[in-house]
Amino acid sequence: MRSSTPEDLSGRCERCYLPTALCLCADVPVIPTRTELLIIRHNKESQKSTNTARIAALALPRCHIVSYGAPGAPFDASVLDTPDTWLLFPDAPEAEGPPPKRLVVIDGSWAQARRMVQRVPALRRLPGMRLPPPAPDTRRLRKPPHPDGMSTLEAMAGALARLEGEELAKPLLTLHELMIERVLASRGRLGWENYL
Repeated sequence: MRSSTPEDLSGRCERCYLPTALCLCADVPVIPTRTELLIIRHNKESQKSTNTARIAALALPRCHIVSYGAPGAPFDASVLDTPDTWLLFPDAPEAEGPPPKRLVVIDGSWAQARRMVQRVPALRRLPGMRLPPPAPDTRRLRKPPHPDGMSTLEAMAGALARLEGEELAKPLLTLHELMIERVLASRGRLGWENYL
């Protein structure tokens, strides 16, 4: 059974948006990184309990989220002006040279992400980083439209593994699996009794 996140977060944690009995916050690791991470999140993602960008930002002190597409609030592209910034996106031209100081991550459905990149010229000018596709048997909360699709949290873990090493990325992937379990439990597809 699928349900939407209540607007007032009734019965849900205000940080992770999961039902309070399944709150993930106590299990979120703190992962310091050299790389700063800027998530540009589509406004329609902001209230979803399945939004993995929210969970990534809880775990990564050098990560922050800016909103895109809120009614009456044009996107301020000046947040992209920092030197040594790359874009994590499948269609971005592959960057060369030393690793970036900052990585921009687009958060939204595949269609939303593509439109965001098309509509913000400053994003298209950034050097890019691509990731290999995930394993076909990877568990999902949402079905991606093509085999290369992955959640924002998975993509950030993959990028950090490449930039700063596999060991740094492992806790993020573990957190992703835990989030999947808790969301499935909240939908009645796993027993709540495991978390009470």
